[in-house]
Amino acid sequence: MSGVDAARIETAFSLSFHILFAVFGVGMPWLLLYTEGKWLRSLKNGAGDRTWYALTRKWARVTAVLFAIGAVSGTVLSFEFGLLWPTFMATYGGAIGLLFTLEAFAFFLEAIFMGLYLYGWKRLSPRAHWLTLWPIAISGTLSTLFIVFANAWMNDPVGIGESKGKITADPWAVFSSSVGWSEVTHMFVAAMMCTGGAVAAVYAWGMLRGRRDRYHKLGLGVGLWTVLGLTPVQMFLGDWSARVVGATQPLKLAAMEGVYTTGSNVPLTILGYYDQSTHKIIGGIPIPDGLSLMMGFKTSTVIEGMDTATVADTPNSAVIHLAFDSMVGCGVLVFAVAGLAAATWFLRRRKGLTPRIPHTRFWLWSAIATGPASVIAMLGGWEVTEGGRQPWIVYRLMSVTDAATKSGGLGWSVVATIVIYVGLAAALLLILRKLATGAPPGLDAGAGPDIPSQAPPAAEEALA
Repeated sequence: MSGVDAARIETAFSLSFHILFAVFGVGMPWLLLYTEGKWLRSLKNGAGDRTWYALTRKWARVTAVLFAIGAVSGTVLSFEFGLLWPTFMATYGGAIGLLFTLEAFAFFLEAIFMGLYLYGWKRLSPRAHWLTLWPIAISGTLSTLFIVFANAWMNDPVGIGESKGKITADPWAVFSSSVGWSEVTHMFVAAMMCTGGAVAAVYAWGMLRGRRDRYHKLGLGVGLWTVLGLTPVQMFLGDWSARVVGATQPLKLAAMEGVYTTGSNVPLTILGYYDQSTHKIIGGIPIPDGLSLMMGFKTSTVIEGMDTATVADTPNSAVIHLAFDSMVGCGVLVFAVAGLAAATWFLRRRKGLTPRIPHTRFWLWSAIATGPASVIAMLGGWEVTEGGRQPWIVYRLMSVTDAATKSGGLGWSVVATIVIYVGLAAALLLILRKLATGAPPGLDAGAGPDIPSQAPPAAEEALA
């Protein structure tokens, strides 16, 4: 295995593994802010709502496990950048170094307050404990978005110059790139949708198995309305991202839509398979003039095709078109569920029926579908982002081949990485399975979790 192949495979596997935890690291603290806030408000009326408290405690444990796995996998990635892509880091490290530094500070802040949050349940007042979630949610979000800004710079390298034969870079210029802002907003909403979809899927599955208590209904409601409520926003952001791609990376847009010949009146093709030999999409459903209309609001808009570049400088449209269709298809599926849920909610509200979304098998299976659909859409989007930039690691400035390590014999490293990550995944599933115990016994009867009092304990009790 060559150094380039090893670097590509190991980085792709590591990134795909890590991003699944990154999205939950972004989404779960925001959901915890909501659930613990609901419990905090309930304290004004007496002893507090034990169901919201139990839900928050369970999600806090899950967040801690996901944070730990994400920290490990993210640390591995930081080493891989230097070891597998030395030329890239040596040449352009100055351009993205600031973003990695900011990400490190955000991570440290998140880790500090995560410790305060996890160990402060009976040592802090309820309000102080809830307030520790804000730095976790904000820094966790910033930590991920700084890395997305670095990726956006690779797609649209701004602020690059040359002085005395050496490359110079303005590390702050990345924040002025339209690519950066379209990517980070698209990614943030995707992270929230993946989190909401996963939560909805877990509690819908529990209800299908007969757990129809208030604990599962509340969990389902929080997750489902998170993913469905953000779907229209994501559709808008996706349209914006497509326009930015068309302006900055026309070959990526051509690969996404399987457009080979440059011209106007270009159709928008849904589904199908791009044949590299004939340069046509087989089995697709064309919408006449659709792509030209979408990109320029008129049929005469010219779309740059893949015929403007050599084969070596052209992305693999067969893979990119499939990934793009997977992303859009899963997004449309969730959007359809969101539209049907909104219509059902208004109709049942007019009739005075509760719950607004009935807990029938159809709706529970629909809720389950939002989980994998959101994750597949997110992974498909990243394949489009990364694969559509090929063969460049920094668009039109440095190829992947030139950036990768020239060292050989790295096959063992790829195998070891895969084995370690598979082991981590297996351990995670076992831990989450142990945590999936449902509602605490006796919760509906008024028993359940031990809720801390309004006031923090004395110092001696805290130390004990």
